[in-house]
Amino acid sequence: MDKEDIIQHLESKYTELLDWLEHHPDEKWTEGPDGKWTTGQQALHLLQSIKPLNDALSLPKFLIRYKFGKANRSVRPYEAIVKRYHERLEKVKGITYKGSQNMKIPSVNDKQYILNRLQTENKKLQYKTNKLSDKQLDKLILPHPLMGKMPLREMIMWTGYHVEHHLDSLKKNY
Repeated sequence: MDKEDIIQHLESKYTELLDWLEHHPDEKWTEGPDGKWTTGQQALHLLQSIKPLNDALSLPKFLIRYKFGKANRSVRPYEAIVKRYHERLEKVKGITYKGSQNMKIPSVNDKQYILNRLQTENKKLQYKTNKLSDKQLDKLILPHPLMGKMPLREMIMWTGYHVEHHLDSLKKNY
């Protein structure tokens, strides 16, 4: 995907998510299917995953390269990233990620704040993506807790898919 496609992908996925969450009944915000996250927890998780990416992209690019290195392979296509993500999820099935244990259930009063923050962080990510050069997108890497080190282009494409993945889960469970 080129930059414009990635930005459009992010816009599309976040717009669909936010629209669904806006129209989802408030009483479902704090309830979830047995053993699954509530709608509020899913939204909070998505916020907690995009915020560190935006924070990292605010760092000087030389610092990212110094701290994490540079890509030693070409960028995978979107479909390969999605496939790899599902393979990794399958490997850790039944293992609870430390960040998701005892995750707080946001109150209905937090709903609008979380939705506004998701919208803001999405716009920030689109802006930051647009400012990066193709070389930076393809050569600079960041660590992902499940996927390992990924070039920025892959990490940003994955972020769009991550939203889709959680929205599909919400739709299926509600």
